[in-house]
Amino acid sequence: MPDPRISQLAQILVHYSLDLQPGDEFCLVTGPLAEELNLAVYKEALLAEANISILCSLPGLEETFYKYASDAQLDYISPFRRLVVEQFDARLIIMAPYNSRDLSGVDPKRISLTRKAGAALSETFWRRFAEGTFKWCDTLYPTQALAQEADMSLPDYQEFVFSAAKLDQPDPLAAWQQERLRQTELVAWLAGKQQARFIGPHIDLNLSIAGRNFGAYNGQYNFPDGEIATSPVETSANGWVRFSYPGIFSGKEIEAIELWLENGKVIREKAAKGQALLTALLDTDAGSRYLGEWGIGTNYGIRRFTKNMLFDEKMGGTIHLAVGAGIRQSGGLNDSSLHWDMLCDMSQSEILVDGELFYKDGKFMV
Repeated sequence: MPDPRISQLAQILVHYSLDLQPGDEFCLVTGPLAEELNLAVYKEALLAEANISILCSLPGLEETFYKYASDAQLDYISPFRRLVVEQFDARLIIMAPYNSRDLSGVDPKRISLTRKAGAALSETFWRRFAEGTFKWCDTLYPTQALAQEADMSLPDYQEFVFSAAKLDQPDPLAAWQQERLRQTELVAWLAGKQQARFIGPHIDLNLSIAGRNFGAYNGQYNFPDGEIATSPVETSANGWVRFSYPGIFSGKEIEAIELWLENGKVIREKAAKGQALLTALLDTDAGSRYLGEWGIGTNYGIRRFTKNMLFDEKMGGTIHLAVGAGIRQSGGLNDSSLHWDMLCDMSQSEILVDGELFYKDGKFMV
């Protein structure tokens, strides 16, 4: 018998996250292991009277591409991908990997080349998002590979995913609407503030948020969700941060990342493992050494690190900093084909905003 929570998830994704309307051009980007959720989303999108296109990958395709593609092929932008970003109304990505480490043997410079080639398309994506003309959401379907990454059995991981999505609550949609109200309060308190100061065993950092807006993320763009975030003033970050958890990029782990920033730019980077990939990512383009995002996790239903940023960056008691593209809706100006989040534990740290205690030991003080 199908899990009723899958049907609930599909309903929330289609009608709450994406708010599909009759006639919307909608693209579902997915894989075969998410069959149950794919069919449920397809059904709900039909009921919403959207026009549906499906891009379905296969296990091993991405690894094969990066290992055997020529430089010209690495530079190539698929017209299907371009069409979705430039003309469609909505896109949903359902991640359902067969092997979460399939790119571990790929030269990171080859991945970087493809990201550089997609810089202009990435700019179009973020511009349309800021304009409100492109609706998007990323989610996942629990697979054995994801469960293994999280050091869980598949049944335990499924329960973790559904709990993080509030699907274990009597009225999941009402729970997300309550999350929206709390985030709205926090964002209202931050409105008009100028400066943020981070103090703790893993961080000693100052940055400006003058003129920037905080976004409340409660299920529209990621699902599950739970964060408030902004783009710092591009040239303002000064200090040091050590990310408490591994950075994950295309299935590769970069451990014990440390960054030193001066006038907004990462001037030095260090990693205990994955140094070459870290440097390659930061050298993606002219904007990839600047911060594009500061976010604070608000989902206290996520209580453990799973090596998947869809969940990890939302974890209550943490912040994340992303290098690369800024958030246009927040006033971010940084241009980059990269937007990569790294996670810092704040359970023994403070955040002062304009000198006032805003956050302490993983909890909001306002």
